Amino acid sequence: MSEVAERYATIANGFTRRVGGVPKERWASPSPCSEWAARDVMAHVVNTHYRVLATLDGAEAPVVEADDDAASRWPDVRDAILDALNDEARASQVVSGIFSDQPFSSLVGRLLCSDTLIHTWDLARATGQDDRLDPIAAARALEFLTTIDEAIRRPGGFAAKIEPAPGADEQTKLLNFAGRAVDD
Repeated sequence: MSEVAERYATIANGFTRRVGGVPKERWASPSPCSEWAARDVMAHVVNTHYRVLATLDGAEAPVVEADDDAASRWPDVRDAILDALNDEARASQVVSGIFSDQPFSSLVGRLLCSDTLIHTWDLARATGQDDRLDPIAAARALEFLTTIDEAIRRPGGFAAKIEPAPGADEQTKLLNFAGRAVDD
């Protein structure tokens, strides 16, 4: 298993635990993402996975609405990403990504891992769950996102950066970079 496949599996497993821990009544809870409830975060993560997966064959990605049961779609799309990462030919296939053409595994390792990790925290916060993230995954996400800083500061992207406190851990640095206020 490649480093990207292992990191993605770690992040996806963390997201899966949070999805499984959401009580039915908490799907409507507001999230740290402005104007999104927990169900919107869920739909966004599933839709982003479908869009990334569609880069492999050029198929049109399905769109899951926030009022659909996006959580029931999560295991299949997560497993499809893992299957592609574990298939050497598909993982190395050059696809059109958001910022450049790149191997599928690179698109997953950069964009999908970062997006899913940050939204794991959003979902956990919205639903009162454990919001701790994998510190290695957080450091790698921050490493990638720092290189595209200005490109992600737009409507529908990240809010303005927050300066982390001195001595902040990797998770706090990542979340502050993504415009999320972290209060303990």
